[in-house]
Amino acid sequence: MATVGAPQGAIVVVDYGMGNLRSVWQALAHVADGRQVLVSSDPAQVAAAERVVFPGQGAMPDCMREIESRGLRSAVLEAARNKPFLGICIGQQMLFDHSDEGDVAGLGVIAGGVHRFPAERMFDAAGNRLKVPHMGWNEVRHTREHALWKGIADGARFYFVHSYFVDPLAGDCVVGTTAYGIPFTSAVARDNIFAIQCHPEKSAVDGLALLANFVAWKP
Repeated sequence: MATVGAPQGAIVVVDYGMGNLRSVWQALAHVADGRQVLVSSDPAQVAAAERVVFPGQGAMPDCMREIESRGLRSAVLEAARNKPFLGICIGQQMLFDHSDEGDVAGLGVIAGGVHRFPAERMFDAAGNRLKVPHMGWNEVRHTREHALWKGIADGARFYFVHSYFVDPLAGDCVVGTTAYGIPFTSAVARDNIFAIQCHPEKSAVDGLALLANFVAWKP
C-alpha cells in the first residue's frame, strides 16, 4: 500500500482517512492485470493516476470534511471529469449535490440528492419490519447495458451496508436498482464515471468481475 510514485497506468485508491481501503486495494490488485494499485492521499498522485477509485464507509459529513482537509477536492473532481472513475458506497453518494445525512453538500458531479431509507416504508413483502442500515446481500437489477456489467447476471447479488441511498434527478444515469422496502438506485454511470452503492470488494466472484471490468474499461 505504498504511496511512492504514480507510474503510468497506475490505479489509485483515494485515501481520505475512512473506508475499508485494504479490502479495496487487495481486490483491485487481484484483478489489476499487471497494473500497479496504489492507496494514496496525495492529490498529485490522484491527478497522475490512469484510473481512480473512491471507496467508502462512514458518514457523508466526515467524508466531505476529510476531502477538504486533505486538499483532495480538486483532484477528485478532475478525476471524475477526465478519467475512468469508480465510486463505491460513500464514493457514490459524495458525487451528488446534497446529502440528508448531516445536511451536507456533496461534490455536485451528478444532479440529485442522498436520502435516508424512510422508516414508514421499511417492510418486506410479508409485512415484517426491515432494519436500517440495509446490511447484507441483495440483488442488483440492470436497467441498461454497461461495460462494467460484462459477465455479471442481471439480478446478481452484491453486499450492501448503508442507511442512505442516491436519488438522481435524471433517470438516464441509472444503470442498476435494488429493492429494500422501496426500490432505490444502486448504480449510476455517466461518461467516464461508474458508481455503485454496494461493496464489490466484499461481493465474491461478481464483485471481482465488476472490478476487473473497471480495470479494462475504456470509456
